[in-house]
Amino acid sequence: MGDYITTFTGKHFYPTDPDPAAICIADIAHALPMICRGNGHVHTFWSVGEHCICCAKEAGARGLSGRIILACLLHDASECYMSDVPRPFKKELGAYQEQEEKLLSIIFEKFLGSDLTEEEQEKVKEIDNDMLWYDLEKLLKEKQAGEPPEIHIKLDYTMRPFQEVEQEYKQLFYQYSAGSILEKD
Repeated sequence: MGDYITTFTGKHFYPTDPDPAAICIADIAHALPMICRGNGHVHTFWSVGEHCICCAKEAGARGLSGRIILACLLHDASECYMSDVPRPFKKELGAYQEQEEKLLSIIFEKFLGSDLTEEEQEKVKEIDNDMLWYDLEKLLKEKQAGEPPEIHIKLDYTMRPFQEVEQEYKQLFYQYSAGSILEKD
């Protein structure tokens, strides 16, 4: 066994020494719909891929740029190579956070042409947190404090076949990556 993972497309990917050439949208779009939000502690399956699609659609509904929409779609892309770690535990994992930030920077540079600015990161994080509020309410049936964040899309937590989510993820990627650094699979 090596220090790599074998991706869906058959690439050997080294999570601790990521090669931008080994990152491909087909692997991201395939893996994220198969990873469950909340470390699986939900009442019904809801994938990281579906969450990313909702974040991208919300960015579009807020009138944000195509770059931010694409950043929202890709904001959890590192999880296809590193897995999802619940926020309370992730806060304690300094080395994991460093690797995740490094990998996300590489992903953003590859697909957006540059890493996100601080302002762009704040917009993506705001949408991610707003979606998390609803995820906790709907998927865990856990009452959240305060007023619900205003969102501009209709959230539908109906579980869809992972192939359908994968296809929509790719479609959104290609729709919003036009004009940016593009990879065709």
